Amino acid sequence: MNTLQQKYAERITVTLDKYPDKRSAVMPMLYIAQEEYGHITPEGIAQVAEICDMDPTQVKSIAGFYTMYSEKPKGKYWLQVCVDLPCALRGADEFHHWLLDELGIEEGGTTADGVFTAEHVMCLAACDKAPMLQCNFHFEENLDKDKMRAKLKAWRDEALAAKNGKK
Repeated sequence: MNTLQQKYAERITVTLDKYPDKRSAVMPMLYIAQEEYGHITPEGIAQVAEICDMDPTQVKSIAGFYTMYSEKPKGKYWLQVCVDLPCALRGADEFHHWLLDELGIEEGGTTADGVFTAEHVMCLAACDKAPMLQCNFHFEENLDKDKMRAKLKAWRDEALAAKNGKK
């Protein structure tokens, strides 16, 4: 039994029960692997392949195709700012550049403390709520600099508290 099967046995069973063929559960299993390792690792690929009765090469090709899976380490909070045209018209480009400056990182970079990774994406389907971003797959909408600074502070405080064993 692999690490994912041991640690997430109940969750994996519930997920597999939703599909008539184990192979169909590969994407939810990749989410579990990414949650466990922080990104899609070779170990995660191998374990998902074992769970889904697939070749690891097939699992890797799926992980590499979809942008919601990352094959390189990310910060605890993965900030994806939508800069598609409708969002850009509502100030998303400026907001994105401001956020990178605020965090002191380049596009796709991670802060020195490992708390934040920020990058732009195209279309998160919330055009009327821009500037907006997705943080670890949860939407944060109608943002401005003050709201974002407060969110960054809260997330950083939470991450540092968790790192120091206080949460």
